[in-house]
Amino acid sequence: MLLYLLITCVPFLIFLKSLPLKPLPSWATEMRLLSPFFWKEISFLTISELTKYIFSSGFLFQIPSKMSMKRKTVTCKVENVEEVPEMSVLDLPELALECILERLPPDALCSMAGVCTSLRERCMSDHLWEKHMKHKWGRIIGPVAYTAWQGHLATRTEFGNPKQAKQKGLLRILSLGWPFSWIKSKADDNFKQKSSLPIHSVMAWYLALETGRFSFPAQVYNREQNGHVGFMLSCYDAKISYDPRTDTFQARYPPHGSRAPAIENGVPWERLRAPPVDTPHHDLHISDCLNELRPGDHVEIQWRRNKEFPYGWWYGVVGHLEPCDGNENYCRCHESDTVVLEFNQYTPGSRWRHTTINRKDHGEEGNEADGFYGGIRKLSNEEEISMWRRLWPSEVLE
Repeated sequence: MLLYLLITCVPFLIFLKSLPLKPLPSWATEMRLLSPFFWKEISFLTISELTKYIFSSGFLFQIPSKMSMKRKTVTCKVENVEEVPEMSVLDLPELALECILERLPPDALCSMAGVCTSLRERCMSDHLWEKHMKHKWGRIIGPVAYTAWQGHLATRTEFGNPKQAKQKGLLRILSLGWPFSWIKSKADDNFKQKSSLPIHSVMAWYLALETGRFSFPAQVYNREQNGHVGFMLSCYDAKISYDPRTDTFQARYPPHGSRAPAIENGVPWERLRAPPVDTPHHDLHISDCLNELRPGDHVEIQWRRNKEFPYGWWYGVVGHLEPCDGNENYCRCHESDTVVLEFNQYTPGSRWRHTTINRKDHGEEGNEADGFYGGIRKLSNEEEISMWRRLWPSEVLE
């Protein structure tokens, strides 16, 4: 009996499975409401008739042959599919690849440099890193800092093994600090030997700045701003090193006398600038604008507290002589050899409020009580003037 059920039901199930599946018609839902006894009778009749049909027509033996035909057809189609070769980024046209690399940020360029030799050479190209150098560091890196970097390289080459002067292991270098901490510190030894980074490349300079390993000369507005009101609206030279964890800088000011160098931490980007002149901080700047100065001009003048103290640059404006009322039609202050400099951040009557210099024989002027005034530079750049205005104190200084 069991064998009879298997012979009758299995072909029937295979036959139903081969039929295309379509949504049930609307009457199908009504058929489900019929009596279970009706379905019992109709199912018995249907199975009997179907069994007779199967054995009379040989349907049971035709199904496997058709299925095998279908399987062969599918296999044949799969074998005829052509394999499409995988495409590499190096297969892109030269111009397209160059455009992609130019749009990558520094961390992505470092990742690409670790893929293969060809991409490493491209990603270390100077023209790619010059754009990043200018974008991030251009405002505070100037000719003075570049000269210091060249001296740093010369020292390393002179006192070290030239073969060891190259920073071997690009991945190891980039893993020294944020934002390159995502780079694996351990790489294949063969790759490390091939991934040397030329120390004279722009990329090497960028990474030295980014990791804080290279301190460079710059100037800091409002020196030691944490409580030293006497430095308001001034700008002093310092050795700057970047702290990638806080995105701020440490400023080491040059010593004066027997005092130790002053150190200021947490200096933000907006308080830094590249030195506008290459005059050392203890030397007098040679002024070349004295004959051009007129009332209303914005200037910076060197000033130091005593002979041992380094010069800083202080912001001021050219004022009018005492007899002049400031009327432009009658003003002749620009024809006088005496030039009045005003520092309006101080209250009227303060000894720091104004000073006078001579156009023709100006040098260092002053005394131990009021300090010493040095060279002058005229401000013609609106950006420099706007920076001083942004730093203007909220209260007038005594």
